[in-house]
This record gives sequence, C-alpha cells and structure tokens, in this order.
Amino acid sequence: MRGFLKGFSGTLGSVIVTLFGLTVVTFLIGRVMPVDPVIAAVGDNAPQSVVEQTRIAMGLDKPLPVQFADYLWQLLHGNLGMSILTKNPVTHDIAHYFPATFELATYALILSMLIGVPLGVWAAVRQGSVTDQVIRIVCFAGHSIPVFLLALISLIVFYKALGIAPGPGRQGIIYDGMVPVKTGLLTIDSLLAGDTGAFWDAVAHLTQPVCILAYFSMAYVARMTRAFMIDALKGEFVITARAKGLPLRSVIWSHAFPTVAVQLVTVLALTYAGLLEGAVVTETVFAWPGLGQYLTTALLNADMNPVVGATLLIGVIYVGLNLFADLLYRLLDPRVR
Repeated sequence: MRGFLKGFSGTLGSVIVTLFGLTVVTFLIGRVMPVDPVIAAVGDNAPQSVVEQTRIAMGLDKPLPVQFADYLWQLLHGNLGMSILTKNPVTHDIAHYFPATFELATYALILSMLIGVPLGVWAAVRQGSVTDQVIRIVCFAGHSIPVFLLALISLIVFYKALGIAPGPGRQGIIYDGMVPVKTGLLTIDSLLAGDTGAFWDAVAHLTQPVCILAYFSMAYVARMTRAFMIDALKGEFVITARAKGLPLRSVIWSHAFPTVAVQLVTVLALTYAGLLEGAVVTETVFAWPGLGQYLTTALLNADMNPVVGATLLIGVIYVGLNLFADLLYRLLDPRVR
C-alpha cells in the first residue's frame, strides 16, 4: 500500500506540473496570437480612444507577469472571460456545447470498444492468417484515411445519394427545441421526456458521426488489443492451460484476456480523451453543435476567450483521464503497487 501511495503521489505531482504548464500555454495563446483581442472586440474602425479604454478594461495594458497572475486568479474563481460572438460567459457557453461532444464521444467509445476488443483478440488468436491480415488492413485504413474525408464520403453516400440517413445537425427541424434540457444528452433527455420520436431522431443523427469516430478509434483499440493478446498467449500459464486440454474459448477469455484487460484500461482512457479532443473536424463536417464547432467558430472569428477556455478544458480532461487510468492501473495490477 505504501508503494502504491508513493507511486500515485509522484504521478499526482507530475499532473500538477502539467496542469500549470497547460495554464501557461493557454495564457500565451491569448496573448501572442497575431490577432489583437482588443481589435477583435471593438472592430477595426473603432476610434483609438475606445481601443485604449477597452485595452485597459481587459487588463491588457499590464505587464505579462501581472496579466498571468490575474489569469490564474480568474481561473481559480471559474471565470474564463466573455465571448465576443455570443456575449455570454465562456463557462456558460461551454456548459451548453460540451454535452453534445460528450454524448458523441461516449457512444463512439462504446462502439469502438465493443468492436475493437473482439477484433483484436480474434486477430491475435489467428495471427498470420488471412483473417489477421484483413483485420490489420481494416485497422490500418482507419488510421490512414483522414476523418474529414470519411465524414464527407458518408454524407455524400448515405445522405445525398441513398437518402437513408438524416442530414447534418443534432436534431431534425420537427424536434428541434422540443425536448426539455435536463442532462444535455439528447438521447437521455428525450427518454426522460417520454418522447420516443425525438429519441429515434437523435439516434439517427448520431449514427454517422459516431460511426466515423468509432472506426477511427476502433482501429487503435484493435491494434493494441492484438499486440497485448499476442504477448499474453505466449505466457506459460496459457501454454499450461492448453496442455491440460481446456477449450480454446476458455483459454482465451478466462486465462489470457484478464491479463491484458488492465492494460486496455489505459488504452481506452487515452482513446476517450482523444475522442473528446479530436471531435472538432467531425463536428464541423456534420454541423454538430458541440465544443469542437464552438471552438472552430471562435477561432475563425478571433474570439480568443472561448478558444482559450475550450483548449484548457480539453487539456484538463486529457490529464484527468490519464490520472484516472494510472490510478485504476495501480489498483488492478498488484505488480505496480
């Protein structure tokens, strides 16, 4: 137990340092960008007196160390500034847009896990066979083909050509704004409201972006599962189990797979963080009203407070999931305690 606490305290210390570095990076993003946040706020044609007054009001006339101290103080109080575009606090906007990204990434992770883990195990068991080669090619394509290209092809084929999928967006016009917001997750809120029509409409709109993200993540999950299982199947305990005449299914799932499940926890945590971080392109193509689209719109309009706030949130989530995976790994694997 002492070793576990010592190791975890070291990890926690590195996390604190990483978070501090993240705050420095996000601070510099808002200060060293070629776009002047003051001009973005007041416009190019604003009088110089208004520009100077706004600069003072935003605290940008102070030295950088003082600005950074003010930035840290605001962060500690949950203040990420105001958005120029929406005229809302950035925290309010993030609370509005993030559930859509969370819903998209969560379903994509579940689907990629349900498909990727069995595929990886199957490929490892049949290492070197035609089946293994096909699975490896499918996974290689998932890593190689750009996500935006897959998203565009999906829209062209299933929405435009075949007409079997709904268009971009999170909800059809008929159901837009009809479901009371409780959790921010449209599928959950529609079920809580007892509106099955809105639920199936939300599922239909989720299908394409979820499948695109799941395919990209499944490729990584399957490859890592295959690598872990190949090593596990070479273990003496597996060889002994097979020598005793145990069924292959029992050897795979009762003896070999539990040894790699702990390693998969870290893989899935990093995959989830990547989905939350990498949904920007998918959300843009499918006009998905999530954090990625909010970040992209703000960046294109030089609205730096949302850019900094969204970047900081994604970084904190990534670091938090890494910490969670490390903690879970230490709890489940006695070898690292």
